[in-house]
Amino acid sequence: MNAAAIATLHRHLLDALSVAPDEARRLFHGRGQCWAGLEQVTVDWLQGVLLVALFREPEVVELEQLTRMLTDLAASPLWQQRQAQGLLLHHRYRADSTSEWLAGGPVEQWLVDEHGLRFKLDLGSKQNSGLFLDMRHGRQWVQANAECKRVLNLFAYTCGFSVAAIAGGARQVVNLDMAKAALSRGRDNHRLNGHDLSRVSFLGHELFKSWGKVRKYGPYDLIIIDPPSFQKGSFVLTQDYQKVLRRLPELLSEQGQVLACFNDPLIGPDFLLDGVAREAPGLRFVERLSNPPEFADVDPNGGLKALLFRLG
Repeated sequence: MNAAAIATLHRHLLDALSVAPDEARRLFHGRGQCWAGLEQVTVDWLQGVLLVALFREPEVVELEQLTRMLTDLAASPLWQQRQAQGLLLHHRYRADSTSEWLAGGPVEQWLVDEHGLRFKLDLGSKQNSGLFLDMRHGRQWVQANAECKRVLNLFAYTCGFSVAAIAGGARQVVNLDMAKAALSRGRDNHRLNGHDLSRVSFLGHELFKSWGKVRKYGPYDLIIIDPPSFQKGSFVLTQDYQKVLRRLPELLSEQGQVLACFNDPLIGPDFLLDGVAREAPGLRFVERLSNPPEFADVDPNGGLKALLFRLG
């Protein structure tokens, strides 16, 4: 990340902020490898807070130049026009994933909107804020296709898919995640949107020890699988995804659908296509959902993969 790259980022942010939407959006996606020298930088607009994440430690001089550019941005007329309230620099490469407020703040929790729905985010205290912006199209698809369905949301995290499903008229949603704190935030997100929690279940269990509980709530008309690539002691993408796929036939209703996702830039969609063909041959591939345009990637297989399958 040299001075020229930082100048490029500055120009991009000026352009992006001038037309930033009234919803949470990624403004700059360096990890798509489209910008030389900025491959380890992302910038998100969180409706008043600019979140800049670094995924690799820069040189001392580079960090100084970047910090100076961001501080100048926060002092610009455009910053005032956008009524921005904070600028957070997130050092994702550090073991403790520390953050520092370069302007405004500190604010630990923040509300954002997406497609008419509200979500509560954590700022500066955790590795992830609580809402993966690249899954925007996936949540919109669920909201548009969940009416009257019984939905199983595996690896639910803060229940973004669940919020979208209930907003779309789902009959029942079962969320499963071993992180009970994340599920608690999921309850908060449902409450923010005025949802009837009697239609939502929250199971704080490890999936591979809980198939009996999961089956009890089924069969499901829609199953969403969105695991981490790696979760110490519980999930390794290349080893454990197939264990989930082979359970799908016993969990799905007739004509049931599956939205299977993962985000590993080194693994392409054939990983899922081949896995489903092998472990759940009754499912047929329907389509791969498009990623939001702001997540452009030089490799079409490098970004988020969200594939839709149907039984029968």
